[in-house]
Amino acid sequence: MALITFTSDFGDSDYYVPSVKGRMLSFNPQLVIVDITHKIDTYDIAHAAFVLRSCFRDFPKGTVHLVAINSTSSMSEGFIGIKLEEHIFVGPNNGVLSMLADQDPGIIVQFADIHVKDSTFPAKDILAPIAAKVASGAAIHDFGGPLKQMKKMMSRQFKATKKQIVGHVVRVDNYGNLITNIRKDVFNKLNPGTFNLEFSREVLNSINTSYDNVEPGDCFAFFNSLDLLEIGINHGHGAELLGLKYDSPIYINFEVND
Repeated sequence: MALITFTSDFGDSDYYVPSVKGRMLSFNPQLVIVDITHKIDTYDIAHAAFVLRSCFRDFPKGTVHLVAINSTSSMSEGFIGIKLEEHIFVGPNNGVLSMLADQDPGIIVQFADIHVKDSTFPAKDILAPIAAKVASGAAIHDFGGPLKQMKKMMSRQFKATKKQIVGHVVRVDNYGNLITNIRKDVFNKLNPGTFNLEFSREVLNSINTSYDNVEPGDCFAFFNSLDLLEIGINHGHGAELLGLKYDSPIYINFEVND
């Protein structure tokens, strides 16, 4: 199957998304194009990376992922293709592709000048043809040469000691729930059995297993399907009601006998 996913910050009220899709289909009408989302916050590389990192492994290996985030910015160092965990990504070299996994890609290709034309719409004019051709059987090496290092951006990292984990909100979802960067395996390794969870003005002494473990209007905290700590208010917009936002700190304090 010639499968391409498409992620952008284009929104859904203009011609940008259908134009990119049409360009890809003009190279191969049999392509299957799956929209991940086109409602990435405008120019928000961290948002795009979080969404892609959370879902790309759910697609079959060999899937081509077209990433058009802030793709016309002068901060982008050209356009690249990478191979990561048997998936292919094409997009701007602006840091977004560096945030998809903890390890470096196995292959990084800088697209050659012959494939990179001056354009105010590079997602359609540069990335769409390459993505379509790669999904149809071409290799990313056909479009450029090896690049030793792509532009890197670092995701916010948690800090952990025997006494405390300090994490941060990395995403406020559509329901107002707050997803943090505190991982379940780290919590399980450090948890001595007694702890409290601090955020905003709230202190919780237990981790739930789902939203409905608490009454409507009460705070919850559980490890979600990504194995990341998620907090919020059942049947309420947690971010607004708790006064929390992207990058807000979250604390887990352990009761440790010295």
